[in-house]
Order: sequence, then C-alpha cells, then structure tokens
Amino acid sequence: MAFKHVNKGVKRVDAYEKVTGKAKFGADLEFANMLYAKVLRTEYPHAKILKIETSEAEKMPGVKGVFTAKDIPNNLFGVIVQDQQVLAEDKVVLAGDGVAMVVAESEAEAAAALEKIEVDYEELEGVFDPLEARKEGALKLHPEKEDNQVIHHPLRKGDVEKGFAEADVVLEREYTTQFIEHSYLEPEAVVVVPNEDNHLVSVYGSIQNPYATRNAVSAVLEVELADVRVIQNHIGGSFGGKDEVVSAMAARAAVMAIATGRPVKMVNSREESFTESYKRHPYHLTYKIGATKEGKLTAMEIEAVADSGGYACQTPFVTWRSVVQATGPYEVENVKTDTYGYYTNNPYTGAMRGYGSPQVIFAQESLMDELAGELGLEPVELRKRNMYSQGSVTASGQKLDRHTVSLNEVMDKAMEAIDYKNKYEEYSKEQSGDKKKGIGLSISFRGCSLGAEAIDAAASVIQINKDGSVAVYSGLAENGQGLKTIFSQMAAEVLGIPMSEVEFKELDTSFTPDSGSTVASRATLIGGNAVKDAAEKLKQRIMTFAQDKYELDAEVMELKDGFLYDGQGNRLATFADLTGEMGNTGILMSAYGWYKSPPISWDEEKGCGNPYFTYVYGCQIAEVEVDTGTGELSVINMAAAHDVGRAINPENVKGQIYGGVMMGLGYGIMEELELRDGVIQGTNFHDYMIPTIKDMPDIKPVIVENPDPDGPFGAKSIGEPTLELGSAAIANAVAHASGKRIRSLPLNLERVLIGRALHKGGK
Repeated sequence: MAFKHVNKGVKRVDAYEKVTGKAKFGADLEFANMLYAKVLRTEYPHAKILKIETSEAEKMPGVKGVFTAKDIPNNLFGVIVQDQQVLAEDKVVLAGDGVAMVVAESEAEAAAALEKIEVDYEELEGVFDPLEARKEGALKLHPEKEDNQVIHHPLRKGDVEKGFAEADVVLEREYTTQFIEHSYLEPEAVVVVPNEDNHLVSVYGSIQNPYATRNAVSAVLEVELADVRVIQNHIGGSFGGKDEVVSAMAARAAVMAIATGRPVKMVNSREESFTESYKRHPYHLTYKIGATKEGKLTAMEIEAVADSGGYACQTPFVTWRSVVQATGPYEVENVKTDTYGYYTNNPYTGAMRGYGSPQVIFAQESLMDELAGELGLEPVELRKRNMYSQGSVTASGQKLDRHTVSLNEVMDKAMEAIDYKNKYEEYSKEQSGDKKKGIGLSISFRGCSLGAEAIDAAASVIQINKDGSVAVYSGLAENGQGLKTIFSQMAAEVLGIPMSEVEFKELDTSFTPDSGSTVASRATLIGGNAVKDAAEKLKQRIMTFAQDKYELDAEVMELKDGFLYDGQGNRLATFADLTGEMGNTGILMSAYGWYKSPPISWDEEKGCGNPYFTYVYGCQIAEVEVDTGTGELSVINMAAAHDVGRAINPENVKGQIYGGVMMGLGYGIMEELELRDGVIQGTNFHDYMIPTIKDMPDIKPVIVENPDPDGPFGAKSIGEPTLELGSAAIANAVAHASGKRIRSLPLNLERVLIGRALHKGGK
C-alpha cells in the first residue's frame, strides 16, 4: 500500500525552533512579578524531624515565605500508592527528602535563606538492601504498613517440579543490576501562576505527564481538577524521569503561588536533580532453568527483587512488567515466577526507559548463553529451538496469534547486518595476544502500551480552519520522541493535505481529554489511533458534503495533495475552498478522536492472562574487544533489528534505535549511581559516567515491518525496546571474548579484571 506522508522520512515539525534556540523550555519561562523558590533537602537517609526553626530565614532579604509540611493541605501523593511526602513531616525516609522551602524575589535570595533554616534530627537506623528489608523482623520504614513489601507479583504455569524432573541439565544463577540516573540534558523546571484564566493555578514547565501532574497538584491542594491547568512546554529529555519528581515540584510551587498570589518558578540544578529524582530500579535476580540434552526448555523458576527506595512510586507496575517478561520470548511449559519490590532508605525508584524489562532481559539472555555452553550448543541454535513463533503460548498462557511473531526474522536480519555467523566462528577460535574479540546477541518480546496496568485510552482533537489549515491537539505529550511529527504525518495522510498545512498544538489539560501518561511506548499506538480516528471523522464529513455538492459517489472521489479529485484525475476543488465552504454553511469542522485498546486480562492472584493486546520483537548483537591484560572493554559494532509494525517515520525510528542502543551501552558497561548507606556519592556528570560520542560504536539499525491489525497504519512501538537488549548482548559478547561470565551490571573495568584473574585461577 502506497502512502503519501506515512512510512516516509520527513523533517521534524519542531526542528526549526529547537535548532535555532527559539524553543521555550521550562527554565526559559518568565512571568510578570515572578518569585523564585528553593527546597531544603535532608542529608539523612532515615531520621526523625524533631524541630524546624524558620524564623531567621523569614527575616532574610527578599524572602516572601518559608513553608514546611504543616503548610501543605494534603502532604501525600502518588500515581499508584499515595505514600510520597511533598515535604517530610515527622521523619525523612531517604537522603534528599524535602523538609522546607523558601520563596523569594530572586533565586540567590531563596538559596541564602535556606541556609538559615535549622532542622533538628534524631538519626535512625537505616535499611539499604532490599534482601535485608524483606527479612522477618526487619526495621519497618513505613510503620503504618505491615512490613517493607511494596508489591508481590506471581506468575504460574504448569508444574515446575515436574519440569525440572524431566530436565537433563539444571542451572541456577544469580544476576544483579544497578541504580541508574536518567541523565536527561535538562534538569526539572516548573512555573506556577495563580488565578490565571479562571484557574486557581496554571502549571507550566518541562512536564512529561501533564495529566498526572494535574492529578497530583489537585490532590495536594485539595481542589477540583478543573481548578488546575497544566501546559507542557518543550522538554529536554525525560526517559520516564520527569513524572513524580515534577509533580512534587509543581505541588510545592502551587502552595507558594497561592500563598503569595504571585507566579513561582522552581528550577533544579544538576546536583538537586541528582539528589531528588528517582532512579532505575536495581534488581537481584535468581534464575533456575531446566532443559533436555537436545536443548528443549522444560522449566524456569525465577525470583526478582527490586529496590523501591523510600517510596512506592512506580514499583508496583515496573515489577509487573518484569513478571510478564521474566522468562523471555521462550516456550516453557512449566514456570514459577515471583517479582517483589521492597522499601529501603535508598533513593526511590520509578519509571525509566524499558520499565522493568532491561533487568530481566540481562539475566535471562545471559542465562540462555550459559545454558547453551552447558549443552554444547551455539547460542543462536538454543534460542531458535525454544523461541516464540506464530501461535506460541507465553508463560502467562497467552496465545500469540493475532499479530506477526517475528523473532526469527529480526534475529536473522540482525545477524546478516553484522555478519554474525562468520564473526562468531572466527572469534570462537584461539586468539593470540591480550586483545580478544567476541560477539553476542540477545532477543526480546515486549508488550505494547500499558497492558493490564490500567485502562488504556487516548484522545485527540483536530480543527480545520476556514483557510484549510489544520490544528492537531493530542492528550499525549511530546517528550522528544517525535510524537508531534508522527501525529502530524497521520493527520496529513488521512486528510490528503501537505504536511505544511498541519500545526501541532502544545498540550493543555484544559482543552484535550485526559489521555493518561506518555509512557510505555504507547504514543504512536494508542495516541496515533486517536489522531487517525479524529481525522477519519472529518474526512467522512468532507466526503459526504462533496458527494452532495458534485453529485458523485464518495467512493470514487479522493483527497490528495490538498485537492479533491473526481476519480478520473480531475481536480474538483482545493481542500481549503471545500472546507471553507463547509464552515460557512455551518458544518462543524472539528472532531474528537478517541481510541481504547482491545480487551486484555490479568489474574493477579493466579498470575496468568493476556496482559497485552500485541507485542514487538527485537534482536541486538554486540561485537566487542576485551583487553585481557588491562581489562579495557570496547564495544566496536552493534546491530539492532526491531519490528515496529510499520515505521510511520523511518528516520525517526533510526534515531530511536541510535539513542536506545547508546543508553543500553551505558547501562551495560559504565553507568552506576554509587551509594554509601543510602547517600549518593556523586551528584553531577563529573562523577556519574555516561557514554560520549567517543564511546559510540558503529550501529546498524534494521527496521522490520509487519503491520499490526490494531496499530494506526499498522504501527506499534519503538521507544523502549531499543534500550532493553544492549546490556545482555554486550555481556554475552564479553563472555565470548574473555571466557569469563560477569553476572553484575555494569560490566566495568574492575569486574573485567576480576573476571580475568578468576579465569586464570587467581583469587
């Protein structure tokens, strides 16, 4: 099927203002008579607050108010569990908890006043390991709860004892992953304006999820949702990180804006962002796997324990995605999986690109290579004997028969792109010298959209103006992923107009219906269907009018390139003239689009069901060089093949692949937020290492297209799958090169050196 705008590489609609510096981000916003606010954060990971003395701070120059928890109408909020403090009241549960805040005429005056606030603490014993937090008798961090468990998700299929009894080989392994900082370029920023446009407060800023922020501010202020308006500005990266932390900032600024009657601006420094923002969950994973000597999997038993930190945040949903994907894309008759989250006094953890899948994929894909070695099979062969194909039944009991199961295709295309077979054979031979090369791969399946986490629906509004230009509004947010461009392409495709005639409007919660959060790689799939629905409603209205006007069957006429054609190649009217005439005759030229995902199911008690209505499939391959003399690790090449359903904008898909692969590389080989008894040891990019352009390997992106029956124009997802595979592929390549398996992330210099010493019989 030929498309005019969809399935084409087009210039991003927000490119010009971003490259010219005209785009307004949260920190760029200025309002008349604006004040500036700062937050005092505790250095203690666990302590009682005995007294907060603010009198000296209140006397400081420029200060317009000093606030503590007693000034917050409702001090608890949270997307899933309402246990997060806007400001700590009786005790702090993590280093970085806010305890007081100051608003002043300038940021410098606010910061100076913070130093005058005196807080008396009684330091408490802390719990910094989720494995300790789960033990009977462990110190309870939230006394109102029975224990430190945030959540437990089970999954059961078949009989694992029977499955292990049938196995010729049984392996048991443990894997661990680390705390990760989101590392977005732009720190968090909000401005709250009181009493604007008949709203109690209007919230502006770099906001990932405007409706979630509106919910939080409304709950904290104890006012109706209609009293709170949220407008999203350009955002300098998020990767899932600007949700609860921004909601807390917005709520704090809202309290101060109402109290002072003036706009209040809050902008985090990099150090403040590191200190207060939530992180990616570290996991402790225990895997037991059984297989026949022919390589057929018979059973898997898995336990994954996630560190939730001081608050629940997104832990209940992150660990749920983990339980669905923990066995990987493999047919296993007998499965017992348990995922847990526990409170600790570490920094709290939440959503980050991949959302519970990078951790389990690192473990399961490392395990598959280890099992292949035990069985004397090549890693590819073991996977092909067990991976999902059309009609396979997943660990949760779901039959994969509605969409194309393309694991074999993505694997073959990735292998071809990087010449895997020849390199695997070459690097499996004895290599001279200290520098050894290796190649490794990983594969995944990923449920698209929210799944059984929540009802998944989204809205769009399209307005055709009298001059034929088109305005598109969406209830989902542009966070840098290209949503504005993708949705504009879809609208232009349906309406048959040039892209230049489409204007994408900023997200404003007072205009478009609540469409949930822009998470779970759901924008193209769910939001795109809503845009398509609105555009198709308008197109039908136009064609009905044209049918009456020209006395031609609507089926033969066509909207294309900004004109209406009669089916014989003759132009009947311009799009602008036709729609302008419709508007002048009183026909409504706007339409709401709405899309709700197909039905899904999940039995939380039994741990089974159809958790997602469709899935995407991917394969990434890494080629590495390990210096066994020094431990230096270089990733030379990577191939990434991903089935996206249909690529609405192939160039944008490639951009997602490049970015996701690099984030996966950082996760795999260098990034780690170092803690000492819950306290972050480095709060800037001098101490926290992320990949630079010098670390970037040659990346070969491979776009695989198998249009999905439920996707707009067949499209599915790409944002998160690109990150989840890299660390496992690199780990497998390192093991292939060095002969030593490293089961902890990151695969840094120290671990490679330790691996070398152990390999040679050292201690």
